[in-house]
Amino acid sequence: MTVYQDRAVLVTGGLGFVGSNLTDRLVAIGARVTVVTPLRARHAESALAFEKRGVHIVEADVRDPEAMRVVVAGADVIFNLAGQSGAARSVDDPLTDLDVNCRGSLVLLEAVREVNRDAKVVFISSRLTYEQVGEQPAREDYDLAPRCTHAIHKLAVEQYLRMYQQLFGVRYAVARVTNPYGPGQPGARTDYGIVNRMIHLALAGETITVYGDGRQRRDYIYIEDVVEALLRLGERGVPDGVTYNVGTGLGTAFVDMARAIITMAGRGRLEHAPWPMLAQQIETGDFRADISRIQTELGWQPRVALEDGLQRTVAHYRACAAP
Repeated sequence: MTVYQDRAVLVTGGLGFVGSNLTDRLVAIGARVTVVTPLRARHAESALAFEKRGVHIVEADVRDPEAMRVVVAGADVIFNLAGQSGAARSVDDPLTDLDVNCRGSLVLLEAVREVNRDAKVVFISSRLTYEQVGEQPAREDYDLAPRCTHAIHKLAVEQYLRMYQQLFGVRYAVARVTNPYGPGQPGARTDYGIVNRMIHLALAGETITVYGDGRQRRDYIYIEDVVEALLRLGERGVPDGVTYNVGTGLGTAFVDMARAIITMAGRGRLEHAPWPMLAQQIETGDFRADISRIQTELGWQPRVALEDGLQRTVAHYRACAAP
């Protein structure tokens, strides 16, 4: 990752779960990092810590055209991680999801078009863009049939990127990330990051609720591996306009994940409950990603095994909770 030494990198949403881990890694490998966050006070401690390490923190909304023109100018790589997450929340409040995720990305792309077409934009998309795939691993060319508003908007941004490349030469890459977990997500976040949420509940001795039998499988990937994949997509020489799955290619049943976390935490309990109507309607069933494209073309592969990643994450949050 020496290719990032002294490169100017912009990370929108750089104090969120994925963003803070990416920002930390970028600083460690010598990049000159600017972070955009909509509300500094929400991440005041981490913002101050990053500033002490040389990160430029900008409090701004990605929907602000003038602010985006300023931060985009001079960036070599732009990691677009800003946005609202949560599948169910996006269905309950589709207009906010549309405004934040779609308009925000369009404002950012307009800034790139106007002041810095040389920058490479790396967009974090979602495995939720795929239809229900069942036993087969999902390839990037698999049918796309989102079941929630959030995924539709992610797919829309992918199409915006394609159009801006075709019309204006904007350079980009897309990472369709599966289910990331690991240090960096506050316990109050309940709309996404289910593994981290289960760890917080277990360590607090609370109940982990599993809908139905919990046999649906997910592809869980440790945040460190996600960050390395995103960095790879932003490297010089990586083809423009390509979409890559970022996952492990392995599936773990939801109920098995809950049991493993309870065992590692030494606390918590498992409880089954009927599916809420909305959750059942948008449930995607089994999913695991086909990661052969990113392995073959970019030489990336996940390195942190599930058990190791869970142990690291449990240890991290246990230490954070210690008096």
